[in-house]
Amino acid sequence: MDRIDPALAKARDLLDRFILFDGHNDLPINIRRHGGGDVTAYGLDRVHQESDTDIPRLREGKVGAQVFAAYVPTAVPDPVRFTLEQIAVVLDIEAAHPDVFRPARRAADVAAARRSGRIASVISVESGVGLGHSVSPLRVWHAAGVRILTLCHNETLDWIDSATDAPRHGGLTDFGRAVVAECNRLGIIVDLAHVAPKAQHAVLDVAQAPVIWSHSNATALCPHPRNVPDDVLDRVKANAGVVMATFVPNFISRKSHEWMAPLQAYGKTRPGLDVDAAVTRRESKAGPWPRASIGELCDHIEYIVGRTGLAHIGIGSDFFGGPNPPDLADVSRFPHLVAELVRRGWSDAALKGILSGNILRVWRSAEKTAAALAKRRPPGVEGLKP
Repeated sequence: MDRIDPALAKARDLLDRFILFDGHNDLPINIRRHGGGDVTAYGLDRVHQESDTDIPRLREGKVGAQVFAAYVPTAVPDPVRFTLEQIAVVLDIEAAHPDVFRPARRAADVAAARRSGRIASVISVESGVGLGHSVSPLRVWHAAGVRILTLCHNETLDWIDSATDAPRHGGLTDFGRAVVAECNRLGIIVDLAHVAPKAQHAVLDVAQAPVIWSHSNATALCPHPRNVPDDVLDRVKANAGVVMATFVPNFISRKSHEWMAPLQAYGKTRPGLDVDAAVTRRESKAGPWPRASIGELCDHIEYIVGRTGLAHIGIGSDFFGGPNPPDLADVSRFPHLVAELVRRGWSDAALKGILSGNILRVWRSAEKTAAALAKRRPPGVEGLKP
């Protein structure tokens, strides 16, 4: 049991008053890998000690809105089908546990979920590789409930450069700009996590709605390529976007990033490497892997706020069933993050913003932009020419 801690007590009270919106969780791929994609067989209603996300601990962590990412590995044989299957897993989560999750397809649904005592379920697609070189699938994804698109994952695609791969396009191609335009027309929030800095700038040049970084930290504090550099952070306010601070150790801690560097290329695990075995070997030589802390994460949060302002920060855990900071081991630990911000003197208004106020403002703006664009722009039909 936690020791009596006034900051933690206040944090839990705040989470009863303010909705906690977590911008990124990879539960669907864990259900696919460990439950064959069968939500019922996986058993979300029991604690999964081998992982980090389940219903009991979502409740303990006082999560009010959860983005479930339909993550699509770049190299799967049929990414179009894989994307649809991943979206279906999220739909199955909602259908299997209607007493716990309320589908959130509009920003207003998040508050409605809270009023009904449920967790708002938001669907994102992580990587546009499943578009199959056409913008038309975006309309299908939107109809299925997708409201966020992470443009790419760890690999450069035919139309956008990834932050963790060799660049091929100098950022973004014309087809990539068409993807952004169609997302704006539909009301799908564009997510620049995983996107190379030049491509981030290119999107910011053309985006007609606020964008997000659903799970990224500040490059200045930890030089992992997945983090956001200062010259991009300095454009966030003008776009009215939100950077959602993430819990990945290598994105938080410079020491963690440097410790893992020999096992990685472009900031991601080297192809074919047995990560667990490699970490064990490295620990025998270099000592334990330093997996970061809540305090270091809060340093990133405060740095980002210093560059962007309080209206442009959020939380995107990126819980994915893998190693996390010890004091952020699973979804039950969100109150401890809030408690650290309480100790640092954050006001209730500022905490309401980081917890959900800022990202809900982005979502409402995306809806407003989409309503305006839909009146004057036909559906996109652009395809990527071979």
